[in-house]
Amino acid sequence: MQPLPPGAGLLAKRMVTIWRREQQVRQRGTLTIGMAALLVAAIGPGGASAQDQVPPYWASIDATRAIMRRGPSQEMRAMWEYRRQGLPLKVLRLHDDWRLVREPDGTTGWMHRSLITGRRTAIVTESETPLRAAPDAGAPVAYRAERGVVGRISDCTPGWCLFDVLGRRGYVARDAVWGDDGD
Repeated sequence: MQPLPPGAGLLAKRMVTIWRREQQVRQRGTLTIGMAALLVAAIGPGGASAQDQVPPYWASIDATRAIMRRGPSQEMRAMWEYRRQGLPLKVLRLHDDWRLVREPDGTTGWMHRSLITGRRTAIVTESETPLRAAPDAGAPVAYRAERGVVGRISDCTPGWCLFDVLGRRGYVARDAVWGDDGD
C-alpha cells in the first residue's frame, strides 16, 4: 500500500464534509416535500384535484420554497429555487408525481406535484397596468399594478379577468398578464 501524498488527508476530510452536506440537503429536500404533501392533504381536495387535470393547464407555486429540476426525480440536478409562493406556472406534461412546468420567463423544468396547486394566479407583464372596476376599457380605474405583481385570477371573460391582489380587486386585460391564455 502506497503512503498518501502530503495534503491528501485534508482533501479526504473536505470530500467527506461535502458528501455529508449533500446528504443533509437531500434529506431536507425529502423532508420539505413530505411536509408539503401533508399540508396538501390537510388542506383538502381543492388543490389536489387540480393535479389530476389533463395538460396543458395553469397552476401556481404552493410552497414558500420550490425547486425546479432538470428531470422528474429528486436525484436530478436543481435548476432554480423559487421563493415566491403564488407564482403562476403552466403545466405542460405529467410523469408520475412530477410536472413539467413553464414559468413566466419561459424557463421549463420539473417540479414535484406537492410544490404546486391548481389555484389560478397571474403575473402582471406590463408596467402601470390598470385594474378596472368592470371588464371594459372605459370603466374607471380602481387600482394600478406594476410589472411583476402576482394576484389571483377568476371570472375570466373574453379579454378580461378579475385580478385580486391581497383583497384589492379589479378587472385586468388578459394581454397585460401571464397566467391565462383564454382557454
